[in-house]
Amino acid sequence: MLGTTEDDLLLGLGLAKADLDGPLIEPRQFRTALGAFATGVTVITALSREGRPFGVTVNSFASLSLDPPLVLWSLASHSTSFTAFTEVRRFAIHVLCEGQEDLGRQFARSGIDRFNGLVLDKGIDGTPLLPNVAAVFECRNLYRYWGGDHAIFIGRVDRFEHWPDRKPLVFHEGRMKRLEEK
Repeated sequence: MLGTTEDDLLLGLGLAKADLDGPLIEPRQFRTALGAFATGVTVITALSREGRPFGVTVNSFASLSLDPPLVLWSLASHSTSFTAFTEVRRFAIHVLCEGQEDLGRQFARSGIDRFNGLVLDKGIDGTPLLPNVAAVFECRNLYRYWGGDHAIFIGRVDRFEHWPDRKPLVFHEGRMKRLEEK
């Protein structure tokens, strides 16, 4: 299947960049318009080949299939974590909850120890798990596909936990916000 090897990723990048036909759209305006869609805030964590935890904040998480249980998320090809995520067999997706804005910002910053001060649990095969989140999905890294300047990662959920009393943190109009009910 396309997306399972580094050669497939490079081929996919070439195909994605070759698809340049269409009207010119200004990236900043496009990003602002996309901000009208509220999403959740997630942190994806994994262990490097050397056994070091790494992670990144993303808001591109979505369910893909119930049977089998599949989820997807995407990461920019220029991300400092990109190569590491293409090499791992497992990752965990953490849905952040209200009050975890600082945690979301911590994993969005570059050049810092993103795990500094955190007490971690260990998931399947030692995957680092963050505490006190709204939900966590422990996944096998199944497939990767190019989508423009990002790669789409598809994971098979092998285990999950959900704490329904914790309200999710949302991302809307370029900011993390609390979910309000009326």
